[in-house]
Amino acid sequence: MVEVGGNGPDRQAAERMPREIWVLVGTSFLIAIGYGIVAPALPVFVRSFEVGITAASLVISVFALVRLLFAPLSGTIVGRLGEVPTFTIGLGIVALSTGACAFAATYWQLLALRGLGGIGSTMFTVSALSLLIRLAPVHMRGRASGMWATGFLLGNVIGPLVGGGLVVVSLRTPFLVYAAVLVLVVCVALLMLRGSRPGNAPDAVVEPPARFRAALAHPAYRAALAASFANGWVVFGVRVALVPLFVVEAMGRSEAWSGIALAVFAAGNAATLVIAGRWADRRGRRPPVLAGLAVTAVATAVLGFLVDPVPFLVASLLAGMGSGLVNPPINAAVADVIGSRGRGGTVLAGFQMVADLGAIVGPVAAGALAEVAGYGAAFALSGAAAVVALCFWLRAPETLPAASARATP
Repeated sequence: MVEVGGNGPDRQAAERMPREIWVLVGTSFLIAIGYGIVAPALPVFVRSFEVGITAASLVISVFALVRLLFAPLSGTIVGRLGEVPTFTIGLGIVALSTGACAFAATYWQLLALRGLGGIGSTMFTVSALSLLIRLAPVHMRGRASGMWATGFLLGNVIGPLVGGGLVVVSLRTPFLVYAAVLVLVVCVALLMLRGSRPGNAPDAVVEPPARFRAALAHPAYRAALAASFANGWVVFGVRVALVPLFVVEAMGRSEAWSGIALAVFAAGNAATLVIAGRWADRRGRRPPVLAGLAVTAVATAVLGFLVDPVPFLVASLLAGMGSGLVNPPINAAVADVIGSRGRGGTVLAGFQMVADLGAIVGPVAAGALAEVAGYGAAFALSGAAAVVALCFWLRAPETLPAASARATP
């Protein structure tokens, strides 16, 4: 399934990123802004129904849980309907469910609507990544993945700022604004992505969808799954769940320092995403992944032992940079395994599921260990998750065609 093609610097310089990739980057930015707009309002809105903290947390968790459970079916839908229809249907579901949240009259209505939104979310996430893989030329996959991830990151930074201002108007206003943003994205997608063809073979016929079992036999895909799980554990799980608690309880600092630490992590992430994509396209997928996992493992493992703010922020910055180095090349490696002519619905769904699983398991396991052995052990365990992924990648072959050719006499 790994493709063969040229990857010289002259070709990279002469060829521009396909227009459809820029459309996907722009839509990811708008989607992330909308998600960030809702984030500040949702917990407060749930509490307005006079429920406890656990019930309020369930509304937030049900979104991720439904994403995890529905991911395999969403991959099948992509294989049958295609990326663009699945993308627009998924966004439409999220738009309708989010807009309806503004009119929820009971807690249970809000819970059901958030669960429905999780179904749409996994549909457009899997289809967007599948479309990105098919449209990006082989030698531009790393950069395309980096641009796409950067769009999400910047949207997640800007969105909460906008959402904080909308909450002043009404707790229900952010949901209506997010729904309107998603309707705009659906219109753009239908207009700009219809009839899109693979970037490596404009006149090629799309092959049957790639199978998860076949991809799992490839050591590079197994390594990508391990890295995706570690990324979900460290970045989307422990970073959000334990860092704020560590700052307040262990460092004795105010909650404002938690926001600073998370912002520094995001800055480090943003600084290396595009660099990692270019590195992966020029030198191969393995070098940036190995470097990123090593940096992430060390920086995460020492976090729990740093009670002084300056070293703690430096470690947070390095952890963010390491994470940024990992994301684009593992996406590109999965794309290499799938190939441009086939849809990778179930393969990408599995790839997404392990990240969601890591985000669910990581905080629970690390949190339980923190209660028994302290924060140092909890962050060390999280660093060990990155070490395990690093071991997988040490044994994985290179998937970038030109890099593989240079490595083989």
